[in-house]
Amino acid sequence: MTYRAKLKAGLLSATIFTSTALAMPAMAQDASTAADEGDAIVVTGTRRATTIMDTPINISAIGSEEIARQRIDDVRDLADFTPGLTISDTGPGTTGSIVMRGLNASDSGSNGSNYDDSLGIYLGEVPLYYDFKLLDIARVETLLGPQGTLYGLGTLAGAIRYIPNRPDVNEWEGEAHGRAYTKSHAVDLGYQVDGMINIPIVKDHIAFRSATGYYYDPGFIDYPLLLQEPGVSLPQPSGTGGVSGDAYNANLRKREDLNFEKTFTTRNQLLFQTTEDLKVIFTYAYQQTKTDGAQSNSAGVLGTGRYENAGRYEEPSKRRAHLGSMEINANLGDIVDLVSTTAYTNVRTRSQSDNTDLLLDLDYDYELFPAFSSWNESDGRRKQFNQEIRLVSRHGGPFNWVLGGFYNEQKYHNDYAEHTPGLSDFYGVPDNPEDLEYVSYTKSKVTEKAIFGEGTFKITPEWQVTGGARYFKYNSEVQGALVLPLLGDPLSPYDLSPSGGKASKDGWVWKFNTSYNFTPDFMVYATYSKGYRIGGPNRVAPCPNPVPVNQQNACALPNEIQYGPDTTKNAEIGMRAQLFDRNLSFNFNVYDIKWEGIQVDSATFYGVTGITVNGGAAKSRGFETSFQFRPVPELSIQGTYSYTDAKLTEDVPGIITVRTTPNNYDGRPKFTQLDALDGDRLPGSAKNSGSLGATYTMPMGDGNLIANWTATYRGSVVSRLGWDRGYGDKLKGYVLNRATIAYETDKYSVSLFANNIFDKYAVVSTGQDRSRIGVNDGIAVRYYQQTVLNPRTVGIEARIKY
Repeated sequence: MTYRAKLKAGLLSATIFTSTALAMPAMAQDASTAADEGDAIVVTGTRRATTIMDTPINISAIGSEEIARQRIDDVRDLADFTPGLTISDTGPGTTGSIVMRGLNASDSGSNGSNYDDSLGIYLGEVPLYYDFKLLDIARVETLLGPQGTLYGLGTLAGAIRYIPNRPDVNEWEGEAHGRAYTKSHAVDLGYQVDGMINIPIVKDHIAFRSATGYYYDPGFIDYPLLLQEPGVSLPQPSGTGGVSGDAYNANLRKREDLNFEKTFTTRNQLLFQTTEDLKVIFTYAYQQTKTDGAQSNSAGVLGTGRYENAGRYEEPSKRRAHLGSMEINANLGDIVDLVSTTAYTNVRTRSQSDNTDLLLDLDYDYELFPAFSSWNESDGRRKQFNQEIRLVSRHGGPFNWVLGGFYNEQKYHNDYAEHTPGLSDFYGVPDNPEDLEYVSYTKSKVTEKAIFGEGTFKITPEWQVTGGARYFKYNSEVQGALVLPLLGDPLSPYDLSPSGGKASKDGWVWKFNTSYNFTPDFMVYATYSKGYRIGGPNRVAPCPNPVPVNQQNACALPNEIQYGPDTTKNAEIGMRAQLFDRNLSFNFNVYDIKWEGIQVDSATFYGVTGITVNGGAAKSRGFETSFQFRPVPELSIQGTYSYTDAKLTEDVPGIITVRTTPNNYDGRPKFTQLDALDGDRLPGSAKNSGSLGATYTMPMGDGNLIANWTATYRGSVVSRLGWDRGYGDKLKGYVLNRATIAYETDKYSVSLFANNIFDKYAVVSTGQDRSRIGVNDGIAVRYYQQTVLNPRTVGIEARIKY
């Protein structure tokens, strides 16, 4: 290998680009075409294989080399390298909180979410509702702006696509990878082991590919105030100021690093093909994640520190997902490509958490029992069936088109219970051995059907125009029931007749796009599109009719059972260029989004239980830019920057619920609902964010010595609408640094790495608000929490291929 060839091999990494132009015909969904073409990544975001510089939508991509070098393990790691994306890592208990271009109006939260429907997430061609690890992935594509005319899922903000490496019918392949590391504030060593094997079972026709891995992250959050014996031990044995030695030893215990992660993941693909013109891929993927605690502290309650949570109970979470799919790719007479995707996903999430402060906050006088505490358990099961059929023209000529149909059925079932150890005996309630205080179940079903498509006309060799539309219709139904065993109800809500409701909606969305190539290396584009997100059921048990008076109720009234869709209108203009013999690539776009019928978190009238409602309008304006510069063959400098100004454009009455003035639980009525106001900044996204990195490659022996340093910046984030009036937080921005030095050959690589090199401490989101801080009837409230960054991590990893 020549000196310059070695440099080129070392420098071909998937730096982020955005571009627009006319697509070339290809097998639309053959991800094996995603190889580097010169210095350009091939993507399939337009449903055709195109280079980044020839793609007629706003798209960014991260390739396999960059995924490996930056140790991007799942969706939570993507935001540092994707303009317009803010993702708060809330720990292994959930996927996290994902916000694209500021389109979020709900409180930031300390626990994140396991399901996000503001953007579409795909594994290959399969709509994904789970954070599968990025194992054996060719690239990740992020499409900014609504994509409902190209994809089965309707999208409000955009889409993220994980493109897996596909089975190879000709070559045996194998890869093994391991990583070991230490983490500040953690006791144990962290590690990851994974491997891939590709087997051509029948050359040219049948192949099998499997990728499997295990991840252990040691965690760094301690729980020093756990109860020794719930219902007997005193949760606050020394008053509100702290806990003394003897009182601690008699009532409490400690566990370290409870926010650990244990994840097993596997993805298996079986490919059948007659020729390149007919392929069928069967996929089975499974992943399970376990943890025992949250990635949040308690803001100093009872003397706890930055990496300590004041929970009275361990808070385990166990998540698992099965995914099975069949993808068919067929070339029909060189006229169209037929792409059919059938998929079934089964996700289950079981979790427990400290529920004490919720019940204290509702003022039921439970604190009169000196050993009062509470924990809840939730068991949620989501079953999803998808069918998408798409036709992509390949007949050539000035006009190209895509036409598709989509069916999506999602069933969800959740069982929920709150336990109050010892309280049944204290109240003299018989026949309640599990001390059940509140038990409910909800079942829902949402069905969506859609027809979508778009066409592209090439007016001149340099100028193309694209138009698209989508018709959708969805139906939603929910039912459930609740019981209050402490008040004499049955122990099971299944003993009661359920309540519920139904809703449906249909509508149209559309897209217009045009681009002009002034030269092969300079292009401008414009897009105007409409996005939408379907409505659905709130997962709170419906209230009985009539609602019992003068007793505890935590339920949804008829107008709180369902919420409706919301829509966006997205306009953007952009340019991208390659200069100085393509040693400098530069991309820039500006956008303006109008958002109506906003889906936002609120609370039920009875029990102040979290639900989603529609209210108000907002706008998001900003710009995104990225570049890559190679001043000399050995050095690559790359960077991104985005600015997002997202805020309400009309008042929303009574949407902000506060408990009281901070540190003064006697100063107000139990709950107060405040108005969100025109101009309030939308929560959860950074106004300013970016990254800057440099990679130096030096040939050595049979490979390359590669050194990389990358700094990432996330600007300030507000935790809720009207944060300054509603006792929210404006979370400070921060800069993180990471570095790698590696030796890479065609067969193996060895590297040393460090993340968060300077051990930066920062709060990325908050749970609840500061109106939940103080002393409530003699109890130091532990409701408010702060989710924190992963601390410094230093390690070594190795990879071998054959």
